[in-house]
Amino acid sequence: MTPTAATGRRILGGLAQGRIVCLSEPLSFWGGVDPASGSIVDAHHPQCGVDLCGAIVLMSTSRGSCSGSGVLLDLALAGRAPAALVFTEPEDVATLGALVAVEMFGHSLPVLRLSAQAFSMLARAKEARITDTLVQSEGVEIPLSPTLGTDLVLSVRDRALLNGEAGEAAAQAMRILVAMARQQGAAELIDVRRAHIDGCIYAGPANLAFAEAMEAKGGRVCIPTTTNAISVDRENWRAQGVCTAFGEPAMRLADAYVRMGCRPTFTCAPYLLDDVPERDEAIGWSESNAVIFANSVLGARTAKHPDFLDLCIALTGRAPLIGPYLDAERRARLIIDVDLPDGADASAWPLIGYLAGHAARDRVPLLRGLEKASPSRDDLKALCAAFGTTAAAPMLHIEGVTPEADAATLPTAPRIAITPNDLAEGWRRLNAGPEAIDLVAIGSPHASLEECRTLAEALGGKSRHPRVTAIVTVGRQVMGLAEAEGTRARLTKCGVTLISDLCWCSISRPVFPVDAVSVITTSAKYAHYGPGLSGCTVRLGTLADCVGALVSGQAASRLPDWLQGQA
Repeated sequence: MTPTAATGRRILGGLAQGRIVCLSEPLSFWGGVDPASGSIVDAHHPQCGVDLCGAIVLMSTSRGSCSGSGVLLDLALAGRAPAALVFTEPEDVATLGALVAVEMFGHSLPVLRLSAQAFSMLARAKEARITDTLVQSEGVEIPLSPTLGTDLVLSVRDRALLNGEAGEAAAQAMRILVAMARQQGAAELIDVRRAHIDGCIYAGPANLAFAEAMEAKGGRVCIPTTTNAISVDRENWRAQGVCTAFGEPAMRLADAYVRMGCRPTFTCAPYLLDDVPERDEAIGWSESNAVIFANSVLGARTAKHPDFLDLCIALTGRAPLIGPYLDAERRARLIIDVDLPDGADASAWPLIGYLAGHAARDRVPLLRGLEKASPSRDDLKALCAAFGTTAAAPMLHIEGVTPEADAATLPTAPRIAITPNDLAEGWRRLNAGPEAIDLVAIGSPHASLEECRTLAEALGGKSRHPRVTAIVTVGRQVMGLAEAEGTRARLTKCGVTLISDLCWCSISRPVFPVDAVSVITTSAKYAHYGPGLSGCTVRLGTLADCVGALVSGQAASRLPDWLQGQA
């Protein structure tokens, strides 16, 4: 073997050997990898269909959903995980899944971070072998150094929690937090005032095993904690025909979190609740769209915490002091000038977020050129959700709109542009598909009361086409308000069903119509994840497209009016 100057760092140790799979762009394990097979199912990823099971997987970092940690743990416990994960940039979501796999279930899955030179060398190889000290591949040895950050400063209370003075669940949670903080390079932990749990979505048996294990250890949240959308309508899943093999474990998972003291809010849009975080408030949220909205729009402070770490934070009230908790990490490292055509409507915002996320990757961007468009809260919700789908960054700024945009940019930040042609090309990519529509999907993230009203107004009493199903997913609070003011009744009369508790990223058949093959949505997030989650064609459309499809069963593939004339 020939030594090399290229180096790497061991994030999680262990032995591995296998073929090399090098991904050309980041991947979200949630919605991007099939837990039943270990293959990539993200229809928008260049390597869709590639089998990751038993492979040494190389990618710069992950992207998208915080729930990827649950998918990776599920793969590990089922014997379908990659043999190892190798990154060249910081990564938390998949790393946390691998950490929980070894810490709580004894399943080793090495995680490495290599220098750019070492990563490039390994990417050219066909196979490799990993030990605790070396990566060996085709005559080359890459030395591995231990994890950094071992000088993490712990408070007296942190040490008491580690020693079990608040019970075994809090001790387990603190062990996971400390291990994660050290690999992240955190100097200390920070107090947070509230948490939001994303791990209550039933991604597979691993999520349930984790939650019930923590509950069995006496787990009890010590700060106010809300819950994300779950995988069934808690009150109605049996009547909806959901099979018990799925419905019962999904309910057990939700119930475990509620018994541990979490509020049964069951919404992926916690910023729509009455009690929202204040500016500069340190919180511990999971769920990618909620994290980005909280940091960017509310000016609160939270890292993009992976599933499982969310409960550890809720049990201890502590989080690693990294990323958006720090002023320096909230500054923009990329300027994106958006040339938004006149007359742009609500359909522009998910598209802008989607393209900005692709461009930003792990950099916090400043978006310019949008102030005159005066985005509403729902516009910003759609933008943040789409950005969180394609980016790894935990926040963004919009000049003249978001609270920290004015003094948030590094002087060395590069500039790029999103042109009208870029917008048109992105729309065509997400809007492509058959004109015949079987399902109209609204509410990813959960629809607001205002969005429900707007849909009812747009329908104007018209009834749905007999072939088309229309579903709006909402949080419990919005459902109650829509019921009280008559908006739900207006939508029901038009053939639109409102469903609470679950969302489009967790919906399953038969609530998702069994015979549906073509879907249209106003959400770029669901247009991206939907094909991999449902096996259907999922098209991005305007609200008018969705209403037209609901009434006629058809939606032409076309640019929205505000993009007409673009090449």
